[in-house]
Amino acid sequence: MTMTNTEVRILPSKDEVARQGAEEFLGAADEAIDANGAFSVALAGGSTPLGMYKLLAADPYVSRIPWERVLFFWGDERCVPPDHPDSNYGAAWDAFLSKLPLPGGNVHRMRGEIDPEAAAREYELLLDHHISGEPPRIDLILLGMGDDGHTASLFPHTAALDANERLVAPNYVPKLDSWRITFTETLLNEAHRVIFLVTGEGKAQALRAVLEGEPDSDTYPSQLVRPRNGHLLFLLDEPAASLLSNK
Repeated sequence: MTMTNTEVRILPSKDEVARQGAEEFLGAADEAIDANGAFSVALAGGSTPLGMYKLLAADPYVSRIPWERVLFFWGDERCVPPDHPDSNYGAAWDAFLSKLPLPGGNVHRMRGEIDPEAAAREYELLLDHHISGEPPRIDLILLGMGDDGHTASLFPHTAALDANERLVAPNYVPKLDSWRITFTETLLNEAHRVIFLVTGEGKAQALRAVLEGEPDSDTYPSQLVRPRNGHLLFLLDEPAASLLSNK
């Protein structure tokens, strides 16, 4: 299934989503490093990407990527310290980054433990410093999707959906009664590549609305992600894709 500048790939299992995600990561890294000498990637939180991270931290992938040339960022963060069980940084560190031969200066986390507005402003400055382009153009952004259609921390009917003048924004999520820090539509859609990793039957209804429904990004924020001059790839397992009409 394809849309303009968009590819949807339906795979037999969650494990295959992880494997193809790792292959796409490797290809994007090779391309960016060949072209510019470095590869910038924004990691996703949630459980689905963790399988891909674990593959990348082991052979054959770990030995095929020059990790000293990879710069790591995050697309969103919970407003908790880095050692908190809910921290997106902490989950990626434990499963992935701690196992890589990485210089310390290559890992750029959002500081969820400070004031959300201050953390968002700080991260905007950090991205401007490390990533070229206006707005900054990240080589690869990895995203998950919630069963409500949210992505990063762009939740339905929240203020950050309209923060298009920002790169990174604080976002209060009423249904969770908590603050998040998130990339905005502006930054997401500037990327060279964006990959959604979506698995599980619980995502099927929202995924159908995102891919085949009427435009309604206030209700299904994942619809906002349409890179202006890049490639968008959905890696789906069969349960997540089960309600799509065109397979």
